[in-house]
Amino acid sequence: MPTTTCRLLLCGLAAAAALALGPTPAAAAAPARMAVFPLPAAIQGRFDHLGVDHAGGRLFLDAETAHALLVLDSRSGRLLHTIAGIGIPHAVLYRRGVNRLFVTDGGAGGVRVYNGTTYAPETFIPLKRDSDSITYDPATHRLYVVNGGGDAHETFSMVSVIDTDRDVKLADIRLPGRTVEQLTLDPTDNRLYAANPSEGEVDVINRRTNRLEARWKVTLGRGGSAVAYDPATHRLFVGCRSGVIVVFDTRSGKELRTLPIAAGIDDLIFNPATKKLYAPCGAGHLIEYRETGPNRYRQLADVATAPGAKNLVFDAAAGRLYTVVPPAPGRPGRVLVFRTVP
Repeated sequence: MPTTTCRLLLCGLAAAAALALGPTPAAAAAPARMAVFPLPAAIQGRFDHLGVDHAGGRLFLDAETAHALLVLDSRSGRLLHTIAGIGIPHAVLYRRGVNRLFVTDGGAGGVRVYNGTTYAPETFIPLKRDSDSITYDPATHRLYVVNGGGDAHETFSMVSVIDTDRDVKLADIRLPGRTVEQLTLDPTDNRLYAANPSEGEVDVINRRTNRLEARWKVTLGRGGSAVAYDPATHRLFVGCRSGVIVVFDTRSGKELRTLPIAAGIDDLIFNPATKKLYAPCGAGHLIEYRETGPNRYRQLADVATAPGAKNLVFDAAAGRLYTVVPPAPGRPGRVLVFRTVP
């Protein structure tokens, strides 16, 4: 083949590959770091998921090693309160309608419920050990809680259904495997999706029957631990700790493609208003994609954070992202605050 023809062919292939992912990150504005909130030096060790109360201007941090929930002013970073005595805090929900905080405790095995004003304990909903990730359905006021598995010395895991109006457990949904991670639900139907890295799959739960409906194998990535969903395009995004996001079509249960990220993801957020996907990676990156079509994605940004910043919460009303950086030798932990760009 003539040299000129070869060059043209190679240029054409490169252009096709670029179109699949869209323009480079430099073509769009990245989330801008607007603040850093230093945390008390006495708070050491690991953190897990975050929560936010926009109307009340509060940010909640699950300080695992410190056995506490930290309550910060979400605008200034000032420490407002510390709820101590939580075995292993993993996830938190503030429900304004009942003015209560729901905190999963992996050590005690259950959900601790606190008054949202005084922070006084109100009740404890017992589950299995390693009560961990949650997702909330605002239409039914039901909280779905991962619990059990390997840390409970069992070969299976549970997703428990909590009625947050009455603070009672309604059902247990048994899933295969020793580790289940992030949950996300489809607000347009009865499906709940669970990342199941120990089985290398996504578990599909019917929320009407509270039963496992399907098991979709994740073959294009390893350690699928975070999930987010776009109901408009029927696309499920599975963040894998190996460094990719696997995209599924939920109508067929088939993998479609991957999106490169850094290693160590633990949360994944999709904003349906802007079609943006945010991936916090423990390797020290916050990666942003925009969905431009059912199978078209453009990487907008790769923002440096810090090692260990693997969790993220999005305050949609304020347009802010919060990630927590664990302490390092000689440096206390801190919260990084980013302003999102439409």
